[in-house]
Amino acid sequence: MRVARTIELREPLRLYIDGAWVEPSTSATIDVLNCATEEVVATVAQASSVDMRRAVAAARKAFDEGPWTRMTPLERAGYLEAFADRLQARNDEFARGWSIETGIVYKIAQPRIGLFLAGAFRQYAAMASTYGFSEEHRSLTGHKAQKVREPVGVVAVIIPWNGPAALLAYKVAPALLAGCTVVVKPPLEAPTSAHLFAEIADEIGLPPGVFNVIPADRDVSDEMVRNSDVDKITFTGSTVVGQRIASAAGERIARVTLELGGKSPALVLDDYDVETAAKTIGAGYFSYMTGQVCHSLTRIIVPRAKHDRMVEALADIAEGIVIGDPFDSETQSGPLANARQRGAVEHYVAKGLDEGAQLATGGKRPAAQERGFFFEPTVFGRVDNGATIAREEIFGPVLSVIPANDEADAIRMANDTPFGLNAVVFTNDKERAMRVARQVRAGSVGHNASRTDFSIGFGGFKQSGIGREGGVEGLEAFMESKTIVMDEMV
Repeated sequence: MRVARTIELREPLRLYIDGAWVEPSTSATIDVLNCATEEVVATVAQASSVDMRRAVAAARKAFDEGPWTRMTPLERAGYLEAFADRLQARNDEFARGWSIETGIVYKIAQPRIGLFLAGAFRQYAAMASTYGFSEEHRSLTGHKAQKVREPVGVVAVIIPWNGPAALLAYKVAPALLAGCTVVVKPPLEAPTSAHLFAEIADEIGLPPGVFNVIPADRDVSDEMVRNSDVDKITFTGSTVVGQRIASAAGERIARVTLELGGKSPALVLDDYDVETAAKTIGAGYFSYMTGQVCHSLTRIIVPRAKHDRMVEALADIAEGIVIGDPFDSETQSGPLANARQRGAVEHYVAKGLDEGAQLATGGKRPAAQERGFFFEPTVFGRVDNGATIAREEIFGPVLSVIPANDEADAIRMANDTPFGLNAVVFTNDKERAMRVARQVRAGSVGHNASRTDFSIGFGGFKQSGIGREGGVEGLEAFMESKTIVMDEMV
């Protein structure tokens, strides 16, 4: 059955602010491209600073005066369940939008959308009855006391273009359960998921001002981060932008959660089969979003004696990947999201060659695709861990194989990076896997496969970010704790 390559929005030329679809302050618009064909598939309104301030004011009023923060967590959970139901019902719309805007293969997008979107809202809805929003205590002086957790306030939600719907779910669901109000700033390249979220917020009757959406450029984001009515910023994106947000927030001590870049290592230890590891790494990396994932395993650290076999195995896999239309059932890898990103990947490939890495396969645009932002799966061998392609996040289908002298050398190189988001240890020995995992400085470490899990918690060490998303920590990120001590003895 042919899947429609379209994105249908109810109010594309309006903004969702204060519980209504409103006219924007200017006539500026955003063209949404199909990254496989470069054709315009939708046009949406672009918000200005005026619109942003209106959205923040609505969220501020809803938090300070509205019913949302005065509801119990269980009452708010009812809205989260309704949100989950609608997300599940509209799963295909989100999957199609994700494929069109970012290039993820549709057959991969469909099940992941259902898992991440509705799953996140249901997980947090369940926490309404299991999480301790209030705890009884006895003070040092013997007085009756309570520790309560209250919403942090108005939250600016800033998301990137590579996985906007799932990232929205894991930011918005816990924020709403905590009692916060939110202003969502989706990226210009992929604004439609946020529009669909707004349609659902409207359908389920969220109180006015609780959920607002303003597709806007970076200058509007910068101003929103500095807005004194914004209590918390949650951002997913590049480390460079995260640094600017952290600096701006630090000037007024605003709360931040930052999920930033990665240059994640796969440590293939000497007891593990190279071909098996290559299949796990290569098939998953080249197929899932064409490498446009912050936690992708992009540094493959192997024993020096097995380096050439690993390069050959990964190159064979890369050359066998079927590149094409994300909606074609035979396609294994789609295009990159936009021309700018493809240009960045080309720059890094050239840099790798200049610095002496050996190109095993790929490295250019595929001849068969005349239109669309396609790029061949690429494998470099003999990469020095200090090389640019081993240090900087490429965000495209480029793998670097790095030889290690021994286990200690592999761990040293895995940690010799400004990032610390994800890692994998390939070994047949479970105890060895745990021992090495505890020595790797990363927020997630998988055994024999990448096993990041937002339901438990996700985030990074070092320049990969501040804070965690998902799980209980993801809820606590949107709350402040308060100690209340009564004039009453226990």
